[in-house]
Amino acid sequence: MFALWLACLPFVLAQESSFPPSTVSSAAPSSSFFSESLPPSSSAFSSSFPTDIPPSSSFESASSGITSAPSSDISSTFASSSEASSAPSSASNASVSISVIPTSTATSADGSPQTTTRNFVPIQPYTFTPFPVPSQAPIPGVFPETDPNNPPPVGAAVIPNFEAAWATAYQKAKARIADFTLEQKINVTTGVGWMEGRCVGNIPPVGDWPGLCLEDSPLGVRFGDYVTAFPAGINAAATWNRDLIRARGIAMGEEHKGKGVNIALGPMMNMGRVAEGGRNWEGFGADPYLVGESAYETILGMQQGGVQACAKHYIFNEQEHKRTMSSSDVDDRTAHEIYAHPFLRSVQAGVASVMCSYNLDNGTYACEDDKMMNDILKREFAFQGFIMSDWQATMSTISVITGLDMTMPGDITFNSGDSYFGGNLTAYVQNGTIPEARVDDMATRIIAAWYLLHQDAPSYPPVNFDAFKPDSEETNEHIDVQADHGDLVRKIGAASTILLKNTNGALPLTGNERSIFMAGGGGPPIIGPNRFGDQGGIEDGILAMGWGSGTANFTYLISPYEAIQQRARKSKGRASISWMFENFNFPRAGNMAIKKDVALVFLNSDSGEQYINFDGNEGDRKNLTAWHGGDELVLTVAAQNKNTIVVMNSVGPVIVEPWIDHPNVTAVLWAGLQGNEAGNAIADVLYGDWNPSGRLPYTIAKRPEDYSAQLVLGGTDQDILVIPYTEGLEIDYRHFDAHGIEPRFEFGFGLSYTTWEYSDLEISTIDSSDGQYAEQEAAWARGEATQIEVGSSAAFWLHRPAFNVTFNVQNTGDVYGGDIPQVYLNMPISSGEPPSILKGFTNTEVLPGETKRVSIFLSRYDASFWDVVAQGWRKPEGAIGVTVARSSRDGKLIGQLPA
Repeated sequence: MFALWLACLPFVLAQESSFPPSTVSSAAPSSSFFSESLPPSSSAFSSSFPTDIPPSSSFESASSGITSAPSSDISSTFASSSEASSAPSSASNASVSISVIPTSTATSADGSPQTTTRNFVPIQPYTFTPFPVPSQAPIPGVFPETDPNNPPPVGAAVIPNFEAAWATAYQKAKARIADFTLEQKINVTTGVGWMEGRCVGNIPPVGDWPGLCLEDSPLGVRFGDYVTAFPAGINAAATWNRDLIRARGIAMGEEHKGKGVNIALGPMMNMGRVAEGGRNWEGFGADPYLVGESAYETILGMQQGGVQACAKHYIFNEQEHKRTMSSSDVDDRTAHEIYAHPFLRSVQAGVASVMCSYNLDNGTYACEDDKMMNDILKREFAFQGFIMSDWQATMSTISVITGLDMTMPGDITFNSGDSYFGGNLTAYVQNGTIPEARVDDMATRIIAAWYLLHQDAPSYPPVNFDAFKPDSEETNEHIDVQADHGDLVRKIGAASTILLKNTNGALPLTGNERSIFMAGGGGPPIIGPNRFGDQGGIEDGILAMGWGSGTANFTYLISPYEAIQQRARKSKGRASISWMFENFNFPRAGNMAIKKDVALVFLNSDSGEQYINFDGNEGDRKNLTAWHGGDELVLTVAAQNKNTIVVMNSVGPVIVEPWIDHPNVTAVLWAGLQGNEAGNAIADVLYGDWNPSGRLPYTIAKRPEDYSAQLVLGGTDQDILVIPYTEGLEIDYRHFDAHGIEPRFEFGFGLSYTTWEYSDLEISTIDSSDGQYAEQEAAWARGEATQIEVGSSAAFWLHRPAFNVTFNVQNTGDVYGGDIPQVYLNMPISSGEPPSILKGFTNTEVLPGETKRVSIFLSRYDASFWDVVAQGWRKPEGAIGVTVARSSRDGKLIGQLPA
């Protein structure tokens, strides 16, 4: 059982046991500051019932087309739980146990998976007080007043202050809904139903307010024509280049806006906890800092482009297997330091919306999780926007109480006509269970985000495409929104390409090669790039994105074969190109590779969402090997050709041990998922037009079992599968470092066509001359935890630059290029942190022989850990080491932060 408290802080229903004990500290999270009594239970309702049982469909929701149960029948349409809670015993310090539906509940001796039970929120009258808007005065030059249309430039040592922009948006939103009826306000929160509008999600118009279009995806306008298929999120992160990540965000925002989309459903910020995770490629890697910075720049860019961004999936949504029937059991410290951090950075970027995920969090569905939505996101992070459900992830009407603001796509199951919001929510308000003030808050948040992005402007385009009727001339206007974004796609594709191996001067190619052989997945798809819906089922050709809702159509797709053939036409030696793109025909590939100047072997490994099953890969990958017999293909070609170069287009790590040390495998490139211009981007790196500067956003292990977390499989359709996050803070390279495991290629690794040297490290304290937060800064320096208050984790003083790490970067080779210096902190052992944690990086471009002075700023937050007892950020006791490195295991300069 879990305890539920109605907080004296503004409407926080905090689950006292929402987190299991920390794997780092034995102390449980403190909830002593939650101390308001619950209202008495209404006689019309049992105090708890299974809210996942769909209501009957006899009550028509106002204007939305969604039906639900009439108010007089609500109590009878849900079965009363056998574990209904008793009435509070004390009005001053009441607790109500959350009831559960029993399921199978044990780990058996035969090793079968552990299952659990679902927690429910009691159905009884609640009160509501809005969270206060945090008030942090802008400070010119360091904390400037910011509008999403004009964010700070990339690399500026400032923190944007969106408070005035949000305050203005809220004022307009409150005025807008002042004359709305209850049903109209609820319509603002309720999608019209699956395929009942032109976008994948639709909010109906109310009066002269036009409603909202919500559309995937994190790499382009899903189901749209004349759009750009951008490099995937994993490639954006692999650039480690904030300028390119921001530019990608701007371009995606412009294209969504150009199609009339109000809310673009991205970026995706899952953590890549499991290497086989199906949707890892949509996100930004396997480190919270890298993911957070990539999300921050992407959101600033998207919203500068005019569209509302949506940070997803909140939270702990790390595998596809049983994603709607699994509980991620995560401790408080791990939740804060790893999985919630990118969402904190999203809030600091002014993100308009957040999407809650399908899975359960410690036994509670994410879209019902009061601790994560109310207590952390809205209180601790001071999130001003709205929380929407993933599609069909709303599990009850009472989720309104725990922080959910919008249900998508509106119906409980696709095309069911039933909704947990709509008429049901209307009935819950009318009978006093849910306060109308909470509905006001929901509608205000949603419309405020619309105003924040200035989507009330007459120039904002109406929806001009149809996601479900692409061939309809009546609803699809075929607006071309690509502009010159192909150039950016090509640049990001090249910048994200990672040189993993380069021996005997194999790369770059000289252009004088007389004969080139190509094998594997380097050609165009025989049946075309858009043959299968959501890119599921592609068996041949270049892999340029994964599958699922995170995709977009290819307006065009350049394959390596086409790009290299074009290069060959321009070559001095009139190179001859031969190719064999047939899967599994190894003998022929080997024979064709004989006596060629170079053999290029293209490998791939794909994944996506669980609703598409390809060759036994149900979203998640069933292994980490190359597809289509890729290992055997490499070995067969390398046996016949002494200059075999491997190019990997993969969604994530691939085990390369069978062939990586083969003497005839002279070079290896990881190219990832590069979008429209994949072939040109690969050719740019192969021929040296782009000096590779990409770095791994995850670790490539020697064995799958070397990773700290594995897929949790098994379970029946009725089981809620337990996924224990027992590794805690030790994900990816942190685990390898903590346990002395040698990876094949470490996190942050990447070679170059030139050489680099670092020198002259200096670490200094940055003076906070404004003095406005001197008291808080002094308390932090004494080792005191941050205070429990609204916006405490997002406080300006905690995140402003506090330390300056400066050093020289010299290009000691003879090729112009870019390098990615990385800063890792080595926290004292007493902190319980892993040995090394990324806290800074930058991209610097240097001419041959030149030296640049580089600065990387660190904040107090960077040098803190989450104290689960004090519920705040605390500076650890002892010296904090600083390592300037070229990867997580290639430290070049060592120092420590000033005391």
